[in-house]
Amino acid sequence: MEDSPLTPAQRRKARAIAAAAWLPVDALGRTIRWHAEGASHIDAVIASGRQPIYAFWHGRIFAAMHYFRDRDIVVITSRNFDGEWIAALLGRFGFGTARGSTSRGAARALVQLRRDLGQGRPAAFTIDGPRGPARVAQPGAVWLSAASGHPIVPFHLEAERYWEINSWDRAQIPKPFSRVAIVIGEPIQVPDTSEATVERSRQELEATLAALEGRARAVIAGGPA
Repeated sequence: MEDSPLTPAQRRKARAIAAAAWLPVDALGRTIRWHAEGASHIDAVIASGRQPIYAFWHGRIFAAMHYFRDRDIVVITSRNFDGEWIAALLGRFGFGTARGSTSRGAARALVQLRRDLGQGRPAAFTIDGPRGPARVAQPGAVWLSAASGHPIVPFHLEAERYWEINSWDRAQIPKPFSRVAIVIGEPIQVPDTSEATVERSRQELEATLAALEGRARAVIAGGPA
């Protein structure tokens, strides 16, 4: 078992929180009506023998968790108490976790993700998380693409009706039976880990996500395709 800064009691409490949250979160997610564009990009990556490194904004975690559930995607969660119950909840939705954050354990988590990709498991990043600033891409996904040879697959989700949490990321939770558009972009392959390449690719990813957000908002505003 991985070493943990939490006590056994804290870990039990985290598992209890995840168990209590799972049923209402699962029930709400199952009411979502999906409009998806660009799913063929994922199929193309997998058909090439590689795995996608998904990249999206932190404020869209709720809808992303439901759309990509049960695909054995590995995500980074912090090693603190919040990260513990979040990891337990994600496990119930069919995700794996690499424990770390931008402030603690990041290198170890990225090494695990690289190993998981090599074993056929996709990875995912909320690239402006865990604390922001919002809509500013951090370089983790870019570095992992260059180091592993697997491409980044960016996407954005936008709900027709939703609650917005008063938080740094303006997190969006779709209301029951809301329509949600997910727009998936073309894969981005990062050729090397040089500082200039990583920064250029980081900026490209940020601009791509802005464009995908615009498209998702247009889909929602325009009604069913």
